Amino acid sequence: MIFYSTNKQSTPASFKKATLEGLAGDGGLYVPSEIPRFSTDEIELLKDAPFNHIAFAIAKKFNDGEIPDDSLWKIVERCFTFETPLVELEKNTYVEELFHGPTLAFKDYGARFLAHLTGHFAQEDHTLITVLVATSGDTGSAVAYGFKGVPNTRVVLLYPSGKVSRLQEQQLTTVGGNVTALEVNGDFDDCQRLVKQAFMDAELKQCLALTSANSINISRLIPQTFYYAWGSLQLAALHPGKKAVFSVPSGNYGNLTGGVLAKMMGFPIKHFIAGSNANDSVTRYLEDGRYEPHPTVETLSSAMDVGNPSNFARLRHFYADDYRAMAADISGNSVSDTETLDTIKSVYDRFGYIIDPHTAVGFRALEKSRQTNATLNEPSTVMSTAHPAKFIEAIKEALDMDITIPDRLQEVLDRKKISIPMSTDYKDLAAFLMKL
Repeated sequence: MIFYSTNKQSTPASFKKATLEGLAGDGGLYVPSEIPRFSTDEIELLKDAPFNHIAFAIAKKFNDGEIPDDSLWKIVERCFTFETPLVELEKNTYVEELFHGPTLAFKDYGARFLAHLTGHFAQEDHTLITVLVATSGDTGSAVAYGFKGVPNTRVVLLYPSGKVSRLQEQQLTTVGGNVTALEVNGDFDDCQRLVKQAFMDAELKQCLALTSANSINISRLIPQTFYYAWGSLQLAALHPGKKAVFSVPSGNYGNLTGGVLAKMMGFPIKHFIAGSNANDSVTRYLEDGRYEPHPTVETLSSAMDVGNPSNFARLRHFYADDYRAMAADISGNSVSDTETLDTIKSVYDRFGYIIDPHTAVGFRALEKSRQTNATLNEPSTVMSTAHPAKFIEAIKEALDMDITIPDRLQEVLDRKKISIPMSTDYKDLAAFLMKL
């Protein structure tokens, strides 16, 4: 399959080239030349299939023969060794738990798949690949653990100082080995800007084989379709004749974009709800078609604190820059910190179920949408993006109780943090990378 840049100024790329470049040469994001479709018969064959079989079927269409099927299957099998439970809270309301991977966050799906793809291509080319990543929290830890020990790769993480939870920071800064953490004196948008500048730096790219593991990388995005396909088929089995509604906590909009791709591929999905926090540029766009990103605002759902989300460029491409067409598939609702805390408490009081702040944004956004649109009172799933123990401070504030921290997280908290301070001046980052 051929991949094009959203800016339409770069040479078309193969799956391998799009994966290893991360960002297209013209600064755009790679998108498939056509969205692969699953026929009704193909969907029928997958309806009772295990998760990994669904993942392989989707990956195979995008790969289009570049990686031999047996190698691609081994990659899928190595990546997805954990469950993706669908939990029923009440009639027509479910939570899809995406936090059962190594770092207890949904980013494990994309990061692990990309890591093993990158390792496969790096060994094929006998080269050392430098993976450069901006993170607002969970992306970095998922990438760090996904690439840890992968031959022919090294990872440089940029994260905003003081703007991720303590547990997230410990996961980012204690991996060691082929993973280096840079603590940037700025916000996530600064980190993202620095990464983009690096990919546009011709001199730097002559010295290093650079790629990205953010959701700007098409091979981080593709595996995010897997759990939407899986979830939609699970709901279809529980509610014959119905199509799924997904409520998605949204920051950089890669997660939602993965869902849109799954819908366009033909999986039984009716609608999406984009739940944002105070960083609501896309929510406002869906109302009137004006895209006016504001400076990033800090919130309790810190991984969603993105003022100018990168993947919005892909969404605009898929909908031919027609906000009405996008709004037909996606509703937007913003959720305040007060509402977030209230939702954590109300969900616990009603169902005895604990959710993290990001999942709470998704849950409240679903409730708001149902109040204004009766057609959304359908089988609906909130995408739960992180284990609540990763945000113990917010849970304590909302519920006035301590929760058990899983052993693998407690072990990380006991390690020594190792990070390198970095300014927001690109010259400093370039100089550091040149010395690697």
